[in-house]
Amino acid sequence: MSELSHVDGEGRARMVDVSAKSDTTRIAVAGGELLTTAEVIALVRADDMPKADVLSTARIAGIAGAKKTSELIPLCHQLALSSVQVEFGFTESSITIEATAKTKGPTGVEMEALTAVAVAGLTLHDMVKAVDPAATLNGVRLLTKEGGKHGHWVRPESADHQQGSAATKPVPGEPHAASTASPAPISGARSAVVLVASTGVAAGTREDTTGPVLTEWLAGLGFSVRGPLVYADADIAVGLADALRFEPSLVISTGGTGASPTDATPEATLAVLTRELPGVAEAIRQRGTAKFPLAALSRGVAGLAGRSVLVNLPGSPGGVKDGIAVLEPLLDHLLAQVAGGGSHDNN
Repeated sequence: MSELSHVDGEGRARMVDVSAKSDTTRIAVAGGELLTTAEVIALVRADDMPKADVLSTARIAGIAGAKKTSELIPLCHQLALSSVQVEFGFTESSITIEATAKTKGPTGVEMEALTAVAVAGLTLHDMVKAVDPAATLNGVRLLTKEGGKHGHWVRPESADHQQGSAATKPVPGEPHAASTASPAPISGARSAVVLVASTGVAAGTREDTTGPVLTEWLAGLGFSVRGPLVYADADIAVGLADALRFEPSLVISTGGTGASPTDATPEATLAVLTRELPGVAEAIRQRGTAKFPLAALSRGVAGLAGRSVLVNLPGSPGGVKDGIAVLEPLLDHLLAQVAGGGSHDNN
């Protein structure tokens, strides 16, 4: 019993004394999903539900839930949260939820991230129940955490796979029963993650003008897309680890490629690359420089992290537009080569 942190030697519940712990940057990422019908997913994506603005309402609810975690979970400490991000994605039969909570202090933010997912998911349920009263909130779990004496922790993939193996996948468009499956990781030949490096966006003081553009473009090309995942410039290495954890076929980052002392995306990217693709990065730079000479200052790189293609783009709408123009005609052939498919002779 004494091995459980919230139970004393006599088996009584207690609040852990963290006064002796040092303050470190703490980051936690949690996930979950709302299993629903294809009709609901189409309505939410089109912003055409009877209760309008479903995702914005659920996002605000998730952030508010994270801020009130210590009031909802009896033994949790009150934390000064520096950031809470709540993002959504879609599969054929679910709306996926991912929450990232950050703080600097003596204890972690796992419960805040988990509460954000749970409250956002319950709000989604409330918003869609008029169309699908059988919707099921499922698979709320911790994905990664950073900071403290245990350092970086990533949920073992096998745990998610074991949970999902015994579940029956809902049939799109049909009423579904409750399931114990975890949300399927974004992986496979047409999987992509969008990663945004921006201290301002992470702090909520700036609007993300790049991530949504890339997400929409990739979805239009038939990719299953996760993100945008938003990380402060100082946390971009953690963001890359998060983006790569399910080995997606493609990761595109924006921001942090300039010459500012805080721009660290190229260095963090080079640390995880197993092979570089210098021609891709140079083509993106050249396209930008042709219209905007300062684009030459971008230090973005591209390459392979295992079998994941990783490309840095500048953190501006123009830079993303240039990146899309260069990448679109290359992607299918590049991904086929990386996957070991038929390749052509290239000079």
